[in-house]
Amino acid sequence: MTGPTPDGLRGQPPERRRATAWAWPSDGCGRADGSYAPGLTAAVPAGQGPAMPEPAAGRLYRAVSGVDAEARPMTDAERADLHDPLAEVFFRQGRFPMSSRELLAGLDGAGVLPGQSVFLVSESGQLPPSAAPGLHRDIRYAITRAEPGRIPDLLVSTGANSDPDTTFLQVAAWDARAGHFNYYMRIRPAWVWTGDSWSALAPASRGHGCFDSHVNGSVVMKELKQPWINWQSMAATIRLAPDDPLRDDPLYGQVAGAEQLETTVKALVGRWTDARLAKVTAGGTVDRPDHLLRQLFTSTTVNLTSTSVQSATVRADGDDLVLPTGFWLNGDALLDDLGLPVASAPPRVPAALYLGSLSRFGFRMQERTSGFSQPGDTFFAFLVPEAAREDNDVVHRMVLAGIVPAKFAAAALMVDFPNPVYSTDRARLMAYVPTAPTPTAALADSVAGAITTAARGLPQDSPEARFAEHWALADDAWPTAFAARVDAYLGRAAARIATPGGFDDLTRLAESRRRDFRSRKLNEFELTLPVTDIPADAPRLRMNEDATVTATAPAPVTQGATS
Repeated sequence: MTGPTPDGLRGQPPERRRATAWAWPSDGCGRADGSYAPGLTAAVPAGQGPAMPEPAAGRLYRAVSGVDAEARPMTDAERADLHDPLAEVFFRQGRFPMSSRELLAGLDGAGVLPGQSVFLVSESGQLPPSAAPGLHRDIRYAITRAEPGRIPDLLVSTGANSDPDTTFLQVAAWDARAGHFNYYMRIRPAWVWTGDSWSALAPASRGHGCFDSHVNGSVVMKELKQPWINWQSMAATIRLAPDDPLRDDPLYGQVAGAEQLETTVKALVGRWTDARLAKVTAGGTVDRPDHLLRQLFTSTTVNLTSTSVQSATVRADGDDLVLPTGFWLNGDALLDDLGLPVASAPPRVPAALYLGSLSRFGFRMQERTSGFSQPGDTFFAFLVPEAAREDNDVVHRMVLAGIVPAKFAAAALMVDFPNPVYSTDRARLMAYVPTAPTPTAALADSVAGAITTAARGLPQDSPEARFAEHWALADDAWPTAFAARVDAYLGRAAARIATPGGFDDLTRLAESRRRDFRSRKLNEFELTLPVTDIPADAPRLRMNEDATVTATAPAPVTQGATS
């Protein structure tokens, strides 16, 4: 659940997750000389990430990427500020567990967080082991520990099919006194504190180290919804050879379905959001409004979604595929949170058109690090990025707390609603968001007023003019007005994708959004996404409200922004 640290901790063997998608220079990373080191996470360009001198046993170090030039032992005062379970059960007692087994046994012995749940994830998990004998099957545990009847306070990420004494070991621990997560990783023979939730938002450390995936300070589960792509769940099983030693691991015997983890992650995201909003709005002002509103106007991160149909089971004369709502629009925000009375269902595509696209565009699952290649789509058909739960959660809770009205959130989301992720039009509106503390009661009117004023001198189809038109709607009229537009759009989309040319356009659009995702560090593994013959330098595409697909500007990169 905690992420890789491709720009963290130079000078030590990597006790980190194997991030194959960042092994190749063409993917935007790699060694300065362009070489590739098999089995390692992305190489660290010179000068990035804290240096890690030889650690001493029994020490807790501090190494926040982007802030610390070199890892150093934490001071007594710094350790005293840590009040999460890992610090209190272990580090305060001079104990430093070197494996997940030691860590879990130590919690058991202390009678702390007795409720344990174990989950299993692997991007190669649904491949038959015999079909890819040379493939390194990255199988990982996500382990949660909680007090009875409570949401977890400790989340452990570690390798499942590798030596527990040497595989990576990373922990996100909730500090109830401070109201944030602390992030740790073991670097033998010591432990390293790599920052807390607020480090993810601080300009110097944002987008660096573990905050290249925990971009807003919260816990991460990319494949959050059914069918919980890549996770063991009620929808799919991670396949093991009959003689796989993992079968004898006691933790493997405790593995639960990812449908349970979805509920947990949503609750944990909400807990951090509530704590964050309470702190940044104390005293009747919003501190750094841009840090909150970028989660409305931009895609700070994404989740991954797909159909619930296994791609290998699709037949040309079979049922139509219902494409995920999150591909068409941000349904979680617009429909569920804001309650737009949309009547249309997500469009369906004829199975024959989907199968034809796999052949025409050369779909395959490919991992260059191992030489593995297999024709076809991901295990579940039509995998695409969608708006992130953590972005939507901030917006939803801002509305519930009265920080912005529902109409303001809807007016922003509707500016470019057919593009729920990586929208350059919505991102453009960030220019009107203040960075200085702003009275809470004045925030929405201040931003809306600035956009509306600018719209008077801009074309009618500009993002500013569209927002101004939305903001001018009567308070009792915007839900039905927006719903009518969404219904009309979904109707046009359903008609277009029922034709070969229309679905080919949709396939290119989906691949364009996957390319945007590939450029983010959250894309850790080559087998997360399918590969196609569409050129890597093909124009970036957007969906229009008339359901046509056209070229657009490059996507904004916001996760590492310094503002």
